[in-house]
Amino acid sequence: MIRSDRHATAPPPVAAPSQAVPAPPQAAPRRAAAPPPGGAPARPRAPYRVIAHLDLDAFFASVEENLDPSLRDQPVIVGGGERGVVATANYIARRYGVHSAMPLRTARRLCPHGVYLPGNHRLYREYSKRLMAILDEYSPLVEKVSVDEAYVDLTGTEQLFGPVIRTARAIQARVQEELSLSISVGLATNKLVAKVASDHQKPHGFTVVRPGEEAAFLASLPVQRLPGVGPAMLTQLRDRGVATVGDLARVPPNLLRLSFGEVGEMLAHRARGEDHRPVTKREPVKSISRETTFDEDTTDTSRLESTLLYLTEDVCRRLRRQRFEARTLTVKIRYADFITHTRSRTLRRPLDVDEAFFVEVLDLFRTARQRRYRIRLIGVGLSNLVPRCWQDELFDQQLPLLRDLDLKIDAIREKYGRDAVRRGAAEG
Repeated sequence: MIRSDRHATAPPPVAAPSQAVPAPPQAAPRRAAAPPPGGAPARPRAPYRVIAHLDLDAFFASVEENLDPSLRDQPVIVGGGERGVVATANYIARRYGVHSAMPLRTARRLCPHGVYLPGNHRLYREYSKRLMAILDEYSPLVEKVSVDEAYVDLTGTEQLFGPVIRTARAIQARVQEELSLSISVGLATNKLVAKVASDHQKPHGFTVVRPGEEAAFLASLPVQRLPGVGPAMLTQLRDRGVATVGDLARVPPNLLRLSFGEVGEMLAHRARGEDHRPVTKREPVKSISRETTFDEDTTDTSRLESTLLYLTEDVCRRLRRQRFEARTLTVKIRYADFITHTRSRTLRRPLDVDEAFFVEVLDLFRTARQRRYRIRLIGVGLSNLVPRCWQDELFDQQLPLLRDLDLKIDAIREKYGRDAVRRGAAEG
């Protein structure tokens, strides 16, 4: 049985179902492991995992509504700048076709009477910390995916909190009560199905997919609901007559692999509701990046390069804060016609010094900029990260001095704000 509940306002009372997510009828109980010599009997392992995916509903907009309750009956769109994109739109704004990642200019055409807010990301992070603190009370395995969503492995928590369905309901109720935020919950045997389930009946949805019914739950859904099926993949699948996840599941896996390589093999597993990824406490940081969209498209080389220096300063500061060094840097250029070029370079050794990256970023930008079109957006990214070791070359006397300067500037900015110290060449 696939169970879905949706409540648009306050959460329902915490239910007390007779049992947690039951095992499928055909699943034979596992035998308990033999006790170790001279020790207590080993605890039997569950035949399946119970994973919840929790996703705050219209998070940024909901926080803004908490600050100003008069916004709750109005379309609210959060996003930065006239030429930026929508970060979040509340459900009233979505009725007009506004959605995340849409250019704000398009959103204003669709919903000219909406309330447009720049956002307060420091406040959003505080709410996110409070959410994660609640989740940490229920399981040692909480995987934060972003500021507004996380996976929680509830396997084996019945002895502490009772049936897992009741526990998930309790979490949903606590988020509503303590944070005044609506959250949707998906409960399943793996991360993939739990994530799709949490989005099934938004807002304030609660969907349980029982063991053995993962493929049946997914079958009728549009194929784009599967993570990993973006616009380009969707076009190719539709050209092959695939419209639903069930259609995809009926395509022979070897044919998907021939058509799409390893991605096709992954899609074959996902279409059947198969996912063996564990819930991990924290995903390692793989890259650090920053980009900006100009108020007006520009060809002003001086402005472009000073903005690149500002972005490089910011990503290097975040690199040092997290005690990493980086070997690979990437420059991103998006032109007025939305054609996007990226160019990367891997250094001989990892670094974390602003001046060293300034030289490389500017050289990379000048090499990558091969069109005479106006530029809409530029960005800088650092990847190939390694833990900081600071093993400078014996005869390189300048690099340690530059790093020491960067660390002192970081400390001043941490205490007095980002603009307390600014390089003359960097434009923010």
